[in-house]
Amino acid sequence: MPDSQRPNYRNALVIVTTIFFMWGFITCLNDILIPHLKAVFSLNYTQTMLIQFTFFGAYFVMSLPMGKVLAKVGYKNAISLGLLIAAVGAVLFFPAAKAPSYPLFLAALFVLASGVTLLQVAANPYVSLLGPEGSASSRLNLAQAFNSLGTTLAPYFGGMLILGATVLGANELAEMSAADQIAYKAQQAQSVQIPYLLLAAVLAVLAIVIYLWRLPNFKEQARDDSPGAKVTAAEALRHPHVLFGVIGIFAYVGAEVSIGSFMINYISLPEIGNMSESSASRYVAYYWGGAMIGRFIGSALMQKIRPSLLLGLFAIVAAVLTLATMLTAGHVAMWSIVAIGLFNSIMFPTIFTLGIAKLGPLTSKASSLLIMAIVGGALIPVAQGAIADTVGIHHAFVLPLLCYLFIAFYGFRGSRVIHPHPASAAEPATP
Repeated sequence: MPDSQRPNYRNALVIVTTIFFMWGFITCLNDILIPHLKAVFSLNYTQTMLIQFTFFGAYFVMSLPMGKVLAKVGYKNAISLGLLIAAVGAVLFFPAAKAPSYPLFLAALFVLASGVTLLQVAANPYVSLLGPEGSASSRLNLAQAFNSLGTTLAPYFGGMLILGATVLGANELAEMSAADQIAYKAQQAQSVQIPYLLLAAVLAVLAIVIYLWRLPNFKEQARDDSPGAKVTAAEALRHPHVLFGVIGIFAYVGAEVSIGSFMINYISLPEIGNMSESSASRYVAYYWGGAMIGRFIGSALMQKIRPSLLLGLFAIVAAVLTLATMLTAGHVAMWSIVAIGLFNSIMFPTIFTLGIAKLGPLTSKASSLLIMAIVGGALIPVAQGAIADTVGIHHAFVLPLLCYLFIAFYGFRGSRVIHPHPASAAEPATP
């Protein structure tokens, strides 16, 4: 279709970027919750990583059900509903903190993440529909840059509102009576109430605005009763670039979340940054801010450089930086881990668009599989937590290192579109 005849979706794209901002903000608040709840409930690293396990596990559990919701209500309405569900999850932090109860915190996180899952399932392909297919990677990188803006600002607000008060150490807690310990932990837990109630209010307002705004809904494209819906996930996975893309998303989200989750505890170590957790939270903002800058730069670079090649190069640099932080200490180790954010930047949107390339009616199935692979953010941090409890946090970064090496393979080779045997190609089988 000539450019002059294409619908102008610029306003819709601007509105949707606010959604990318919000779920980035929500996701990065977990990095603030982790050291806070670790101290409040006296958790080890493995137990603390249940925060990320619960949040990103919701992607795996809820992705297919939310795909059905998307097919029923269309893209715009699904985004509005996702915001509303996330708002309910944020409200549930109030009774969880009132208790206070770690299991209730995890339950609230699951509801919150279920709403974000619906946003992911709807918003990523929605951005792809808002313009020509050839510029989908560049467009999604641009939208994800605003996601990174949310992750950049969240540590400042979270660090100030949640980590602002001095948290007592284990030895200081041990000197307190049982009643004083209970009162202290309740007070600390309740410091999350106001931030999450404010978040709930913003999410609810956004849900109403999106619902009332005149945006394209693309309900026909979201339907699951079309001929393409008769294909199975197994058929999509027969395409190597889909299979490797699913593994790539799993590895990327796992590595990114693991690094962000451990960063405050890591940087506050005497041999690394030697600072308070509240001060270390600023460096989480630099980490996510690097991702934001990288996405703006990457969106421009992809106009000139093949996305798969750029992905491979960025992954190699991220692997080298991860190795550097493992082999050094002090400021070199600290800034090496922070700089990884800059090269994380283009990975998710680029792997996503490469993973659904040239699939025809298999596109929706591949998209659902790629969203389910976000469960890497649930499993890899827990595995890294177990390694940290065994050999120390410094050397536990070997897991993200392996993830970046796989992503480099995907960029240089694994993302090539190779059609399988004609019997399992993109055309659905005849009933």
